[in-house]
Amino acid sequence: MKLNPRFKNSFLPLIVAVVVLIILTIVFYLEVLGLNALPFTKENLNTTINPVDVGIGMLIYLKTSIDFALFIGMLMKKYPGVKNRYAIEIGTGLGNMLGTALVLGLWTLFKEISILLGIMVLLASLVLFEMANASLEHLFESNHNEVSNDHVEVKNWQRRIARSIKLLISPILFFITPILSRIMPSMSQKPDTEPKSWWSLFFLSLSVPFILGLDDFAGYVPFFKVVNVFGFGIGVFVGHCLLNILLFLNPTLTIKAIKNPIVAILGALAFIFLGLYGLYEAIHIILETLH
Repeated sequence: MKLNPRFKNSFLPLIVAVVVLIILTIVFYLEVLGLNALPFTKENLNTTINPVDVGIGMLIYLKTSIDFALFIGMLMKKYPGVKNRYAIEIGTGLGNMLGTALVLGLWTLFKEISILLGIMVLLASLVLFEMANASLEHLFESNHNEVSNDHVEVKNWQRRIARSIKLLISPILFFITPILSRIMPSMSQKPDTEPKSWWSLFFLSLSVPFILGLDDFAGYVPFFKVVNVFGFGIGVFVGHCLLNILLFLNPTLTIKAIKNPIVAILGALAFIFLGLYGLYEAIHIILETLH
């Protein structure tokens, strides 16, 4: 049976995005059940899905997805066609889930050993300061991006605020950037090699979101005491699915919305607040363990 071209080119990829979301959520749920079944897990992860936790995870993911949006927009422009779309869609979704699942597994292990939990929260807090810095970087770059020639307008007062925030966290970044560059993976959105087949495009699409999933979810560890981790993780997957769909429908408009200067500034301030909260929690955990 021959599929309607409009259905095949427009609606089927959107259906695939939702199906991938459902499958990855089920896998994530099975991981949580597996972690809860481990003999050393004293406090089980709550598998209740709270809409508020899902919404927080979705919104925060969309705020931290600038690198991913540019990366996937570049791939979609460079490798058009429905078949390539599936490779990009499934690969990025799986990569994001694997990065998230790995950090969740590490966190579950570390939280049973106080000193390790304190160290992980400390590292996660430092990542948040790097994320705050990254949130502002594009405000000082050219308004052109690799997806189109459209401009993202940044006003002078917005740049001044962003510069003040960067100045505020620059002493912290001076000490932590050399450390994090050695222990955290690079988040380069430009591939080192050109994909030569559908599978190579799939694995390329998987690799960068996997790294972004590691960095972003690791940065949210201090937040895990406030939200339900399972619902938050599902929110991350929903945000990824939604971003995939929006990029497919209109890459340029989606990237311009994500790179909005006001959103970038508010996001950076939120990351700084969470980073300071994480440092407080880490010091509290470590001191309590040592006593």
